[in-house]
Amino acid sequence: MKTPANSMFDGDNFLLGTFASNCSGGMSVTKIPERWEASWANNLKLAELLDDAGIDFMLPIARWIGYGGETNFHGGVLETITWAAGLLARTKNITVFATTHTAANHPVVVAKQLATIDQISNGRIGLNIVAGWNKPEYEALGLTLPDDHETRYGYAQEWYDIVRTLWTSEEAFDWDGKYFKLKNVLGDPRPGRPMPILNAAGSDQGRRFAIRNADFLFTPAIDLERSRDEIAALKELGRQAGRNVDVLTFSHVVCRPTEKEATDYWDYFVRQNGDWGAVDNLVRLQFAHAQSFPHDLLAMIRDRMAAGHGGYPLTGTPEQVADGIAALHAAGFKGTTLSFVDYVEEFPYFRDNVLPLLGERGVPTNAVRTMAAPG
Repeated sequence: MKTPANSMFDGDNFLLGTFASNCSGGMSVTKIPERWEASWANNLKLAELLDDAGIDFMLPIARWIGYGGETNFHGGVLETITWAAGLLARTKNITVFATTHTAANHPVVVAKQLATIDQISNGRIGLNIVAGWNKPEYEALGLTLPDDHETRYGYAQEWYDIVRTLWTSEEAFDWDGKYFKLKNVLGDPRPGRPMPILNAAGSDQGRRFAIRNADFLFTPAIDLERSRDEIAALKELGRQAGRNVDVLTFSHVVCRPTEKEATDYWDYFVRQNGDWGAVDNLVRLQFAHAQSFPHDLLAMIRDRMAAGHGGYPLTGTPEQVADGIAALHAAGFKGTTLSFVDYVEEFPYFRDNVLPLLGERGVPTNAVRTMAAPG
């Protein structure tokens, strides 16, 4: 049986996904007792809800050490490759990404793991490549974080070149590179169709890596006018390289029947109960070792870091949240992830009250078509 193309590549759809449900706290750096518990049971329940609603994908964060503070935000994390395999075995349509740090995972092993999951899922696995930035995690694993982006992305490029060769070559091969020396390796099995590749990048080196290799570049939306220009420039660079590269972002949803209910809840879990020790550690590490967020804007978004790890705020009534998603679509983003303080408790309200409004606003989504389908 021929494996179908992955639905992430479906035409003009605005893609909707979730982010970080495998991590304790999700994307909300808060101390409230009802914050997200990243258990397997909760993740499976969420995956089934999303799958039934026609949501396109789930994207995890790979973490090996938490951010401290009172909650040790992201201290408890389900490993992403096994997480993806389990969820894909229990769902029918949704794509699930595995987030993989190149420095911590051997490319020959990862290539075979994902080719195996490709069979489990009938082609619904994706790969999110992380070149590395979080120095305490490197230290926890006994590794040294290179100071320069050129080395990090040079290593990541050779890593992915090996993975791609294993997925396309029908013959065993040797590899004599700068970072890897391999002898008589063969990719068997190989994925049955192109796998969606995602990369989050803010530096010039990172964005060049994404344009060369990724189908989706993942970046924050802080100023939509700025985003509009950046997306147009990135897509033009992709065209010059002979590639179609789309841009995804991430959002945090607080949706309630009235604006006051939404803003009151935001104030409760952020202003009154934010884990500011963890927030400050997160901001400090972003400044020191990463360029995922523009540094001239990072200091302005401390509240956003607490509310949604820096994600675009979608706070208000269903109409206001739908307007926010429509604005992301109008800015040129191909899609956005969604996070909630409690994904399982809050997603059904979003599904029932926001998704129907997206079609009215001219935002084409698989979820809207799924809801409109008979039966």
